[in-house]
Amino acid sequence: MTTATPAIETRGLTKRFGAMTALDDVTVTIPAGSITGLLGRNGAGKTTLMHVLTGQDFPSEGEARVFGQRPAENASVLQHIAFIKESQKYPDDFKPKHVLTSAPWFFENWDADFAAQLVDDFRLPLNRRIKKLSRGQLSAVGVIVGLASRAPLTFFDEPYLGLDAVARQIFYDRLLTDYAKFPRTVVLSTHLIDEVANLLEHVVVIDQGRVILDSPAEELRGRAASVIGPRAEVDAFLARGRVETLHREELGGTASVLVDGIDDVVRADALNSGLQLTPVTLQQLIVRRTGGVLNDAAAPAAEAAALRGRRTAGARR
Repeated sequence: MTTATPAIETRGLTKRFGAMTALDDVTVTIPAGSITGLLGRNGAGKTTLMHVLTGQDFPSEGEARVFGQRPAENASVLQHIAFIKESQKYPDDFKPKHVLTSAPWFFENWDADFAAQLVDDFRLPLNRRIKKLSRGQLSAVGVIVGLASRAPLTFFDEPYLGLDAVARQIFYDRLLTDYAKFPRTVVLSTHLIDEVANLLEHVVVIDQGRVILDSPAEELRGRAASVIGPRAEVDAFLARGRVETLHREELGGTASVLVDGIDDVVRADALNSGLQLTPVTLQQLIVRRTGGVLNDAAAPAAEAAALRGRRTAGARR
């Protein structure tokens, strides 16, 4: 398993459950040695994709490869994978100490010292029965296993949702620090896009079973922006057909349009037209890409302020 071989490759991957198509012609490549965000709305197909990649489901059509091999019923691949999910099940009579004691049987890179440090970080009671743990404590068990396993490929299917904000930040910090020392491939499936945005090196977005984005995170951050200015000038800019409009707002004679497809030429064109470009967050881009609506609290502050500023300036003139 060399870094030249992608950690994950799918080609035309389709998964059906009866008449329902959960994955539809999914073609995606996730590079080895990266932290990738697997993002999308509830029911988009993220968990189904992870189930196929971890050998828990067979494709209906197409193929999936992990480190160059098919994962289903392939022990040589599966032994290098850790799959941690929010609804992780354990025997009722288990305690966290039993989980951590048995982990080395499944993960050859298991680091018991690191696990012990994480137990302290998350203040996890080792001798309390699993069924008596709070949701946050149960989430901590999964997070500790996922981090201390140091598996070559680790999937986190939102197990950290039960953690409070402080504990989630500890998870992000420990993940980044340990990833720098022990590079591996990590896939984070999450709704907390803004929280993980700075961790991500690669982004895959699934919507209604189809991949709509598969790109390095830095590339995504640079190609989307809000274009703000007088409505006529914004419309003239859009009419040139160089960008894709994802969302539009208007206030008086000023328009603000979230667009995808910004490059150096387009940026120069906008600025030469007297328009303002403001960056958008990864969450804003993905929410608009998947047809979601940002509430007022999540609306781009810079965009709203710019709209108000333009309106005020117009009134003064």
